[in-house]
Amino acid sequence: MTTLGSERSPPAGADADPAAPPAVELDGVTRRYGETTAVEDLSLSVQEGEFFTLVGPSGCGKTTTLRLVAGFEKPTQGEVRFGGESVTGVPPEDRDVGVVFQNYALFPHMTVGENVAYGLSFTDPPGGGSDEERVRELLELVDLDGMQDRDPDTLSGGQQQRVAMARALAPGPDVLLLDEPMSALDAKLRERLRVQVREIQQELGITTIYVTHDQEEALAVSDRVAVMRDGTPEQVAPPRTIYREPATAFVATFVGDNNVLSGEVTAVRSLADSGGSGAESGQSIADVTVDSTTVSVALNGDSGPKSAVSSGDRLTFCVRPERLTVDADRNALTATVTSAEFLGETTRVHLDWEGRELLLRAEDPPTGTVTVGFDPADAHIVDRRP
Repeated sequence: MTTLGSERSPPAGADADPAAPPAVELDGVTRRYGETTAVEDLSLSVQEGEFFTLVGPSGCGKTTTLRLVAGFEKPTQGEVRFGGESVTGVPPEDRDVGVVFQNYALFPHMTVGENVAYGLSFTDPPGGGSDEERVRELLELVDLDGMQDRDPDTLSGGQQQRVAMARALAPGPDVLLLDEPMSALDAKLRERLRVQVREIQQELGITTIYVTHDQEEALAVSDRVAVMRDGTPEQVAPPRTIYREPATAFVATFVGDNNVLSGEVTAVRSLADSGGSGAESGQSIADVTVDSTTVSVALNGDSGPKSAVSSGDRLTFCVRPERLTVDADRNALTATVTSAEFLGETTRVHLDWEGRELLLRAEDPPTGTVTVGFDPADAHIVDRRP
């Protein structure tokens, strides 16, 4: 992979100036179409050199958010800023962004090289080189060197996607926007290309906003992820936090498989009594008791008047399928295997527990009636209600 000089800043977090304004910021942005609200009071910030992903179900507002950043849509209210400066009224061609669309939008009457060079139609190449030099180094960057004279229709879908990315990168934009660029590709090719996309982004250190409906893809490539729902983010965090510490039941069930259970709080133990450190904050599950269909929960944490949860409150928590264990003698519940899906490295086992579905991941799937349980440390609280 070639290095295209020093035209980009290092990735987010690498010697970044904490006082610098975000590369991209949406401040209280709403976009309405008549009576329909696509994005509502959205506030997000993306740091210089960050790979930031918007993920969520269809109709959640992620593509509209990307189009607001690109300038293809105007906010009904709120402001879009680049580097602290408002670009709310600036047209797309003056925003210094590169966009890769879902359908690539390559020109069939142009060669690969001409498609890439089209990105330079209205500006000079960064660094002062020629158009031909810029095309060559970008095609080398996306592993298509020597293909500048090919016609786009002779390329595979993955190659066309990389041509579209090279074209978007040709003018040296400050921000790269990717709108589900791999949705039309088969699963294996998507896995290979998402690695390449991440490598290119890191090579250039370019601020990137990526839209996808694929949760696995979002977790694999991102520095941070915004899980969108009904035009607003439910949680914005690094991928590991999104997966291990979902903020809501929606995030818990949308991002990967999960088991969501609810129960009544029976006790709140002080951290000192439970052996915890006084420096810890918040509350965690100390123990769970399952009796037929009843779930009772004991918590570690502050039991004073400012406690987030008190005895008698309802608590919702989640446990990932890979954290359930078979033949457990703690937090045990008895369920019936209803079906199993062999996935190669593991098997997803569907369980019926008193009319509620649970999921288990196991190398050797059980059959019939099974007892499963979990360590309370693997349970994560997603909702608290009096």
